Amino acid sequence: MTVSANTSHDKLPIRMLHDRVLVRTDIPEGERRSTGGIVIPATAAVGKRLAWAEVVAVGQNVRTVEPGDRVLYDPEDRAEVEVRGVAYVLMRERDLHAVAAERLEGAEDATGLYL
Repeated sequence: MTVSANTSHDKLPIRMLHDRVLVRTDIPEGERRSTGGIVIPATAAVGKRLAWAEVVAVGQNVRTVEPGDRVLYDPEDRAEVEVRGVAYVLMRERDLHAVAAERLEGAEDATGLYL
């Protein structure tokens, strides 16, 4: 049996399960630019570097982040998935290191630090 490239399951809605978080990375991997304007090539050896991403969807057991929040995560611990031609990163809530959102302004557990 052959499956056509235009299958109906490509249009189905997607729901995240359990403690999963789906994020879209801010910038594509590759060369970066420092704050001083210096271009850093993708092949440059860098220590462990965390990355920011925007939360797109969350599972029903996720308690600390909501869609639209920005989160800090380790790009080495990730599972990539492509949905409708867009690349996303799928991870567990416990793999997130920090969350940045307007709704956290003045929260009791906020550190007051700027990352």
